[in-house]
Amino acid sequence: MASNDKVERFTGSLKAAMGNYALDLSEQTIQQLSEYYSLLTRWNERLHLVAPCSPEEFAQRHILESLILLRFFPVNASVVDIGSGAGLPIIPCLIARSDLTATLIESSQKKSVFLREALSQIGLAKRGSIAAMPFEQVQPPAVMFVTCRALDEFMNKVSALVNWAPKQSTLLLFGGESLRRQLETLEVRYTEFLIPLSEKRFLFEVVRTSQSR
Repeated sequence: MASNDKVERFTGSLKAAMGNYALDLSEQTIQQLSEYYSLLTRWNERLHLVAPCSPEEFAQRHILESLILLRFFPVNASVVDIGSGAGLPIIPCLIARSDLTATLIESSQKKSVFLREALSQIGLAKRGSIAAMPFEQVQPPAVMFVTCRALDEFMNKVSALVNWAPKQSTLLLFGGESLRRQLETLEVRYTEFLIPLSEKRFLFEVVRTSQSR
């Protein structure tokens, strides 16, 4: 479990750095994010949900980077998150925006148990559902957005993911130059946004249309 010192460092880093990401988080949101951090830290010892890192790095690299998605979501947006793992990026977004709903798809049964616990403990169970299987086995839900932060782990599935995404949806994919090359190979239209304080990590916005491959 995260010590009080680590939680305080995590909270302090959120407050100090959120402006770099064009965010202004409320005290309630910061408190809930701290609860999520503490819970994840406790489970991480057994499940290795994320690589070990300092509270400051977790606050910025994992939480604040996840929250840059918020600028893309209109009111009452519906999202499906692929390869949710530790709940990133979607759980921080659900915490920060009470109007969002999401389906979390995670093939690992053990990680899915953590996700259910996290949604329950933080009070998000009514706005988040979990599909504990590979996304290819899930009927694409009627959502507005598809998010994925884990593409670096299965770059060979980019084509399948783009084709799986519901028509008229927008994919928001975190990745680097290798993901850009994949998108160019697929000949899909995309817009890239450099992640704050990063040189080679991007958020790629891919809009699915009825003509998409």
